[in-house]
Amino acid sequence: MEKHMPKPDEYQRMVKEASRGSKSYKTVPLAFLVGGAICAAGEGLRKLYLMAGLSPDWATAMVSVSLIAASALLTGLGVYDNIAKVGGAGTLVPITGFANAVVSPALEFRSEGMILGTGSKLFVIAGPVIAYGLAASWVYGFIFWLINR
Repeated sequence: MEKHMPKPDEYQRMVKEASRGSKSYKTVPLAFLVGGAICAAGEGLRKLYLMAGLSPDWATAMVSVSLIAASALLTGLGVYDNIAKVGGAGTLVPITGFANAVVSPALEFRSEGMILGTGSKLFVIAGPVIAYGLAASWVYGFIFWLINR
């Protein structure tokens, strides 16, 4: 039995019906504010870590760890999705969006068990980013090594 494939004009009509228009006059400033608030929170954490006596390198590392942990926790509690509904792309750009991309699929498939659900789905979205990032770092590192031999 042959499946009906929509014609291009029929497909365009279906896309218009399924997608709502973006009100960029509203979404762009909200994304800027939410993304800026996440970055400002990171800067506030960095200053707190510096005041606690950590070196600048350790303070910076601890900010990343803290933002990742906070994002994962807020994703698990269902709060991060609400923030993303308001802030849109502003929640995707900082490191918190990456943590959310790792945790969300794992939560979605947790009913399938720790190994076949959470474990196997943990890196569905973030896995390719990590793999290509590692591969690129090897290539760039090799080029750097060749140039500086």
